[in-house]
Amino acid sequence: MEQKFPVPPLLKEISGYFKNAGFSAYLVGGAVRDFFLKKEANDWDIATDAPPQEVTRLFRRTIPTGIEHGTVTVIYKNKHIECTTFRTESEYIDGRHPTAVSYTATIEDDLARRDFTMNAIAVSLPDGRIVDPFNGRADIRAGLIQTVGNPLDRFLEDGLRPVRAVRFAAQLGFTVNVNTLAAISQALHITQKISIERFREEFTKMLACPAPLTGLHLMESTGLLKLFIPELIACRGVRQGSYHRFDVLDHSFLVCNACPAGMDHIHIRLAGLFHDIGKPAVRKEAADGSCTFYRHEAVSEKMTRSIMRRLKYSNAEIDKTAHLVAEHMFHYDYSWTDAAVRRFIVRVGKENIDDLFALRKADVFGLTDTYTELYFLVEFTARINKILKEEGVYSLKDLAVNGKDLMAIGIPAGKHLGLVLHDLLETVLDDPAQNTKEALLPIAAALYERIQRFQ
Repeated sequence: MEQKFPVPPLLKEISGYFKNAGFSAYLVGGAVRDFFLKKEANDWDIATDAPPQEVTRLFRRTIPTGIEHGTVTVIYKNKHIECTTFRTESEYIDGRHPTAVSYTATIEDDLARRDFTMNAIAVSLPDGRIVDPFNGRADIRAGLIQTVGNPLDRFLEDGLRPVRAVRFAAQLGFTVNVNTLAAISQALHITQKISIERFREEFTKMLACPAPLTGLHLMESTGLLKLFIPELIACRGVRQGSYHRFDVLDHSFLVCNACPAGMDHIHIRLAGLFHDIGKPAVRKEAADGSCTFYRHEAVSEKMTRSIMRRLKYSNAEIDKTAHLVAEHMFHYDYSWTDAAVRRFIVRVGKENIDDLFALRKADVFGLTDTYTELYFLVEFTARINKILKEEGVYSLKDLAVNGKDLMAIGIPAGKHLGLVLHDLLETVLDDPAQNTKEALLPIAAALYERIQRFQ
């Protein structure tokens, strides 16, 4: 018996609008691929022979998201569904967009313009009949990524497709067909033309998947990494001494891979990838062959900010990632006083501690490619948690006094007031019992008097 796709009731309803108007509709894209991967689909995309103006007429709520390319988003029962008219495309001159779009009569012609065979499968609505002219189901079963037709032609049409091939390989655990893989390096001059935002979107999806290591190695071997993040290529072959099994690049790949997965943790994955990127610039080798990388974390932080700005990440993502890179070399030993632990919490930020410790665990994994229990982190975590349960002061806003209180006792607004507040925070970190207005105001007055005396 021929396999059928189990069409959800909502899609059957939607397809009824097309059918009643004399048009056909097909489910396409990731939802179809995910069905054969036995995954739940999150988004639905429809291909239809209805022109975009007709789609707009058929449904009460629509958004012309890409109407120049035949795409209209239908909002139906709070579900957003992209509907695109069957199309073929003329020559691509910018490596991303066709010079013209022509509507076509059949779903087979529409599928022929798609990137990979696994994405060139359609489901007839509402009956669930599967249309698979390029044997995409067989490639999915084989775990194989290959283009529809000649790979170089497909990549020369659209420079984002090589990046997507690498991302899918990492995300799905698939192998890239040998001819498809070879064509990536031949199309780099086209890939270079894509917008940095589109690259960042695919790169971020790749890093967020459970095992991005495959994708990172493919990016290096195909030349994609050198094209977009050449600073990482400079880490290849940089030895780190006897305590490291790997050079800086393999170590960075392993650390990134060992960091927590998912979009919520993308800043940790990026920090894992970039935490040692400054090492080539500061590496010093002694006569005995040992290596030092003095203050590499400061150089790595600066480079991380530069790379992420170039890739147009948000300022918040840049700050979170760069902060982890800057702090990843933190030191702790059992002799630390509670005041020292409190200062660590203030410096790192209590909201960043779990992320920083996850990065440190991944960093240790990247030394040997094996997981090692970090007993000092267990002890350190217990001490931090104990202190955080207490009524503590971890920022200026937690002090029992503020700027207005200090101005009321004669300390003028300006840099001196800021210095006094900073010293009061240091006082309270040493002795939390001092965090009362009665205790801090006399200390503040004495601090200001000392500042004036030494001016």
